[in-house]
Amino acid sequence: MERDMFASLSPLDHRYWEANQDLFTELSSYLSENAYTKYQLKVEAALVRALAERGVCPSQVAEEVEGACAAVQPNDVYAEERITRHNIRALVNQIRERVSDEAKPFVHLTATSADIMDTARALQYKDVTDAVLLPLLKKLMQWLIQMATAHKHTPQIGRTHGQHAVPITFGFYLSEYVSRLGGRVAQLARARERLPGKLAGAVGAYNAGALFFPDPEVFESEVLAQLGLRPAPYSTQVVEPEYLLDFVHALVSTFGVLANFSDDIRHLQRSEIGEVGEAFEPGQVGSSTMPHKRNPWNFEHVKSMWKEFMPRITTVYLDQISEHQRDLTNSASSRFVPEIVVGLAACVNRLVKVCGRLSVDSENMARNFTVGAKRAVAEPLYIVLAAVGHPDAHEFVKQLTLQADATNQDLLSLLEDNPEMRLYWDKLSDTQKEVIADPTRYLGIAARKTEQVCQYWQAALADVWPGKS
Repeated sequence: MERDMFASLSPLDHRYWEANQDLFTELSSYLSENAYTKYQLKVEAALVRALAERGVCPSQVAEEVEGACAAVQPNDVYAEERITRHNIRALVNQIRERVSDEAKPFVHLTATSADIMDTARALQYKDVTDAVLLPLLKKLMQWLIQMATAHKHTPQIGRTHGQHAVPITFGFYLSEYVSRLGGRVAQLARARERLPGKLAGAVGAYNAGALFFPDPEVFESEVLAQLGLRPAPYSTQVVEPEYLLDFVHALVSTFGVLANFSDDIRHLQRSEIGEVGEAFEPGQVGSSTMPHKRNPWNFEHVKSMWKEFMPRITTVYLDQISEHQRDLTNSASSRFVPEIVVGLAACVNRLVKVCGRLSVDSENMARNFTVGAKRAVAEPLYIVLAAVGHPDAHEFVKQLTLQADATNQDLLSLLEDNPEMRLYWDKLSDTQKEVIADPTRYLGIAARKTEQVCQYWQAALADVWPGKS
């Protein structure tokens, strides 16, 4: 029967699937229930291969089990689970149905359910991070680096508390997100690399493995090496939950940087600011009643998605708690963690697309700079006056700004006729005078800092993710 996406319960499976079909198809191959079952089967096959290599069973048994694991389908497991009321026993039964009597005893031998599930989850998250998340994040990073570098000398008025502050450049503004997002990408790469597997048995003490091997920890490493994983240094029935918590923290904190960036870009599109613009597609409508509207809806969408997925890390913190060697209070909640990956990937993918069409309104940026700089010159003025001996330069300049506001005059014009100012003007250097007269010279090392940040992360990206762009 053809799937009706509008009969789905989750917005990920109808509204956001519709907008991300190619991406979600790719994510499905790593994060769906089909994929999770396949990863579990992969672990079961690796276990029997390692048993064969240790001489516990013949090599043809490992080949049989591997073939059976390739044949089992998720719907087979779910049908079996209706009988067993146990997901991994259902998985094992389905493998056993497809092998000879000689091979049956070795399926799942020495393992407990969590050995299979925790190891499969680690494989899922590592693979999807390497194949989907990191490449998408690298694309977004490359756009940020390119834009920041292109605009490293473009003056922009700085803003703190929503008010004009002192001059920066638009490249410097963007380099904040180059640095912050770069740090999160590196953290995500480290967290995914540390995700461990386990084959330590029912309570983590290798009770079953020790019946066969004097070195069950080495045997565990041999199984996991086939899967590209390392064992946790310690396990109960489950892997220490902090590894997954660190991974989800990396996901959610990356999401937070994207939400902050999106909120900033959204505000730069406000009618009274208008320094950047989101592309508007033919046929697109901004309002059901106001035909003139052009809304920054893509950036608003990213912030909205962050609001949905960010609080879910609380559940992952709650899943740190397990009674003694294990209980099942994380059984349902942990099944929703893949949705955090999906939400983040969808938003990165959206930003890659929309940022590629983002326009910079240099005229509005220059206009806003001129307006803001009329007051922003107060900072260098106060500093240079203090440096040449004014006893209360800050208060003096503050009073001048109040006078400028009250009379609607430029601060610079008030300096010319101010008798107190004349006492100190000749003490200023030519460079200091030029900065006060021309705020575009009061940019600090914004351009140089932008270059440093961008060059660092351009090189670091190759170390974080050396694969394809």
